[in-house]
Amino acid sequence: MQRVRQARVEVEGRTIGAIDHGLLVFVCAEPDDDEAQATKLVARLLRLRIFGDDAGKMNHSVQDVAGGLLIVSQFTLAADTGSGNRPGFSGAAPPGLGRALYERVLALAREAHPNVAAGEFGADMQVHLVNDGPVTIPLRV
Repeated sequence: MQRVRQARVEVEGRTIGAIDHGLLVFVCAEPDDDEAQATKLVARLLRLRIFGDDAGKMNHSVQDVAGGLLIVSQFTLAADTGSGNRPGFSGAAPPGLGRALYERVLALAREAHPNVAAGEFGADMQVHLVNDGPVTIPLRV
């Protein structure tokens, strides 16, 4: 995830999701993931204190600052680069499971938070962002 001042995702030249300040979240499902991980992920995203307070200390969550969530599927996070020059992606969930878990993350986020935008599963997307800090944090659940 990345703390952003703004972010948007485009498909075929049109913006399909955008937020102002908040979190840009890249989601990658792996073969053993299930709905429990989706639930934990959303809970952690909403509670993680990575936004500054008046003293500049990371003390506020995305909910505390009324920030947005832009959630984008990205199977390449499961890349295996241990050997050779071409990454392998066998560590990513099959497309059916990946789509189901991504959609579950979106549904849970939308139930719990008022400002959620999304990418498009399986699409060739262009993601534009202004990273705030920069703050980029990997989150595994």
